[in-house]
Amino acid sequence: MAATETRPTKELVQELTRETSTLVRKELELAQIELKEKGRRAGIGGGMFGAAGVLALFGVGALVACAILALATAIAPWLAALVVAVVLLAVGGVVALAGRAQITRAVPPAPEQAIESVREDVRSVRSHAQHA
Repeated sequence: MAATETRPTKELVQELTRETSTLVRKELELAQIELKEKGRRAGIGGGMFGAAGVLALFGVGALVACAILALATAIAPWLAALVVAVVLLAVGGVVALAGRAQITRAVPPAPEQAIESVREDVRSVRSHAQHA
C-alpha cells in the first residue's frame, strides 16, 4: 500500500491546495521575469533604432541636397527641389503602407515559456486525476 492511500482525504486536499498555490506563484514569477527581460531587450533595441534613425536622417538630408543640386544643373532649382520632394513623398507613402502591414501582422508579446509550462502542468494534473 502506498503512503498516499493511508492519508486522509482532508490532508491530501490541503496538500494539493498548498502545492497548487505554490505552482501558480512560481508560474507568475516566471512570467514576470520573462516579460521584464523582453521589455529590457525591446528598450535597448528601440534606443539603438532611434540613434540609427537620426544618423540616417542626416545622411538622407545630404543625399536630398545632392539630388536637388545635381538636378538643378538641368532644370530650374525650384523645379529640381519640387521633383525631389514629390519622389520622396511617394517613397514615404509606400514605406508607410508597408510598415502598417507589418504592424497588423505583429503578435502581442506574451510570456511563451510560462504559458507552455502552465499547459504542461494542466496536462499533468489532468492525467493524474484521470488515473486516480
